[in-house]
Amino acid sequence: MALQCLRRCSPHSTRLGLEVRCYASQGKAPRQQERRDNQALNTPVFQYVGKNRKLNHKVFVWGFSFTGALGLPSLVQPNCGRKKPRKYQLTPYRLETEDQISSAACGYGFTLLSSRTKDVTKLWGMGLNKDSQLGFQRTQKSNLQSYDYVLEPSPVALPLSQPQATRVVQVACGRAHSLVLTDKEGVFSMGNNAYGQCGRSIVEDEVYSGSHIIHKIEGFDSKVIQVTCGQDHSLFLTETGKVYSCGWGADGQTGLGHQRISAVPAEVSGELSGVEVKQISTYGDCSLAVSSDGRLYGWGNSEYRQLALVTESTQMNTPRLLPLEGCGRVLQAACGGTQVAVLNEDGSVFVWGYGILGKGPELSESRTPEMIPPALFGRSEFSPSVAVKTVRCGLSHFAAINDQGELFVWGKNVRGCLGIGKKDDQYFPWRVTVPGHVVDVVCGVDHMVALVRSLL
Repeated sequence: MALQCLRRCSPHSTRLGLEVRCYASQGKAPRQQERRDNQALNTPVFQYVGKNRKLNHKVFVWGFSFTGALGLPSLVQPNCGRKKPRKYQLTPYRLETEDQISSAACGYGFTLLSSRTKDVTKLWGMGLNKDSQLGFQRTQKSNLQSYDYVLEPSPVALPLSQPQATRVVQVACGRAHSLVLTDKEGVFSMGNNAYGQCGRSIVEDEVYSGSHIIHKIEGFDSKVIQVTCGQDHSLFLTETGKVYSCGWGADGQTGLGHQRISAVPAEVSGELSGVEVKQISTYGDCSLAVSSDGRLYGWGNSEYRQLALVTESTQMNTPRLLPLEGCGRVLQAACGGTQVAVLNEDGSVFVWGYGILGKGPELSESRTPEMIPPALFGRSEFSPSVAVKTVRCGLSHFAAINDQGELFVWGKNVRGCLGIGKKDDQYFPWRVTVPGHVVDVVCGVDHMVALVRSLL
């Protein structure tokens, strides 16, 4: 793979305190010897953490490395001549940053990380940047050229009027565009805008490579509290519970009652009219919204039976209430390229659509919700109260986090994106070994990022 305009290990990385570490478990032999020694001495062993010990916030990445999306330049261009480039990182690999990362997003071959710090630098990008989805990444040779590939987390400068008073709340990534939500200055977009997905006017024959444009999106009824990206469309949730959308609408994924391109965010209505929405989700061309009373609404692509509960059509351009019988009150929804997952208030996960759904190789398609046995997420007679608290979807795989901070994945293992140490697909939820308490996880096409809290 030929990497053009490639950034790695630039001088600013030292200032940011960026480095990478690999986590490996301790061998069994020393522990066994220690047990024998303690038994011989008949002395108890105590392990404890001091009362004033602060939590350590970590970032772990895994999956396909050659786009730079993992932020690990040593995998793409090893420093040691004896080492070969590594295309796939099959297990979680620690990416250490100076700032506490509070939000992450995985696009198609690129990643955004953000911190809620009030420092001027609060947003970093890594990976594919041919459409300036990571902003203008100035090369060392010329101030007029931008890197097409960024191999380590590199600062993205936002056009903030009050940079030290504004915090980044959330980031989202699509196929080639990105959204950044701030607490005081609204939403910013960057990257490819061929279909209006950045919420600005479409410019014919616009060149996105090396673009300086970071656009502030206007036109919402109130403050935006959540953003999410599909392949080439964007969704926005305001604090009044309304949903806005813009971008590519050929499959009805914008939910605006037509299948045309929309360059300006407009309110999504249909059966969402008058409904207070608390969460939105999209990643491919299907869109979902969860209301404050626990009901699920959907629109967009239904080629894979994502919306088969209400339509036999392959597209639906206005939101419809999805009658989820037996699922209870919905807390979260996650939508991938061909599959859907919802989490109810009891901590149970239901899936449907097409692909590897998590109930074995015999179930590859379902038009109605199928519950995944809670035992597959850690519930047992010894831990009867364990429940899932977060569910996520990538393009063709799922992830879930239980209330013990344990991460489970299943689905298509595209380029090792599941982090389970092998390239095989995973037909049931499988626990990923991550040292610490997993706080959040984000899924892409062929890579993932986990935010972890630990006392070690």
